[in-house]
Amino acid sequence: MLLSFAPILLLLATISHAALTYKGVDWSSVAIEEAAGRTYKNSAGTTQPLETILKASGVNTVRQRLWVSSSSQYNLAYNLKLATRAKATGLNIYLDMHFSDTWADPGAQTTPSGWPTDIDNLSWELYNYTLAVSNSFAAQGTPPAIISIGNEIRNGLLWPLGGTSSFSNIARLLHSASFGIRYSNLGSTPQIMIHLDNGWNWSTQEGWYESTLAEGTFLSTDYDVMGVSYYPFYNSAATLASLKTSLTNMASTWGKKIIVAETDWPTSCPSPGHAFPSDASSIPFNAAGQTTWVEDVAAIVAGVSGGEGLFYWEPAWIDNASLGSSCANNLMVSSAGEALSSLA
Repeated sequence: MLLSFAPILLLLATISHAALTYKGVDWSSVAIEEAAGRTYKNSAGTTQPLETILKASGVNTVRQRLWVSSSSQYNLAYNLKLATRAKATGLNIYLDMHFSDTWADPGAQTTPSGWPTDIDNLSWELYNYTLAVSNSFAAQGTPPAIISIGNEIRNGLLWPLGGTSSFSNIARLLHSASFGIRYSNLGSTPQIMIHLDNGWNWSTQEGWYESTLAEGTFLSTDYDVMGVSYYPFYNSAATLASLKTSLTNMASTWGKKIIVAETDWPTSCPSPGHAFPSDASSIPFNAAGQTTWVEDVAAIVAGVSGGEGLFYWEPAWIDNASLGSSCANNLMVSSAGEALSSLA
């Protein structure tokens, strides 16, 4: 069975015993936090680079977001430096391309400044962009294991042309993005991911993939992995049981690898904006609860055909402890940067 029966029940140590290929976290903010004077400590109080702490905890892959503009926080140069650190520590890289100069998610998929405003040239621009980025990672010897072509693209990408009013455009853009990677010097090395939010909602996943693949432009061979975000604090319907149903159906319908690309659990949530899922109601809001939550999600992923991995979103972003949720704190480190038991 998936779960560790070791005497200590620690979050990522438990995942490291799981039947998952990718056991990871998103660490995109680390260099920004360090520049602000933040440091990190292991559970013994010893100051160490975050990547050292992560590797010791059982993490084998780090996720990092990429924004397009060279003047943006998470630009290509920033990501290449992070990738060098990851490789030096023996960590795989999962590159999350946002295809925007800022955050891209279901509520915002803003086309980068200066990119074309017609679909023919936009598709060509996207191809050349993913090609150039891929070649940059190849040139410095840090090939990503996974590349996501878009972030949470349930409502499309590169708006307005790539919105859900035209699944034809969505399919064409994703095909172009995939081909840029495939024809780069990375070749077939990276697993190409499609990433949608609301992974617990089978209807959402089914409708999106059926609509996009029906266009005939975006091919089954253009991607390898179906990634989902799965959070407990945005909808009471986001039950563990629903996640299991959705991922099982996705795997049986399309035969792709499955990854939970984002998840979190709070250590403090005094005023949740939504009721938590009923089958998670017994999980406490503390580090032990984080361990239980990730164990439960990991068990579901590992139990699905093709279930490959799980990533905790930004466990060490000290200056953004809520991580955009209504919960006060979702981190696996203290305000002083010391690893909690969930990351020990």
